[in-house]
Amino acid sequence: MAYREKNLDWRSPCPVSSALDVLGDKWSLLIIRDLIIHGTRTYSEFLESPEHISTNILASRLDLLTCLKLIERTNPDAASRNNAYHLTESGAALRPTLEALGKWASSHLSDFHAGMLKM
Repeated sequence: MAYREKNLDWRSPCPVSSALDVLGDKWSLLIIRDLIIHGTRTYSEFLESPEHISTNILASRLDLLTCLKLIERTNPDAASRNNAYHLTESGAALRPTLEALGKWASSHLSDFHAGMLKM
């Protein structure tokens, strides 16, 4: 069932918990990252990311992020697989959060991940 067809299951009224309900899985943030870096992306372009998201997970996350108005289709009337997505104002507002997360990882995880890119 699509997210827009049912209520989301929020774990708690805490804002951090609610944010993690949406962004706590690795795929949602990586979709947002790709849209920040590359701008508009198609379904196929998301599948080409180095993390290798599966088609069913990608479809589910695109549906969730669209439902929550973090992203939107460039052509709402076209089929999902034949469409492109871009960030909404709400989704674009995550840029500083992702940049801070990347800088933190570069500073604190690089000793454990020798191949990590620097920010």
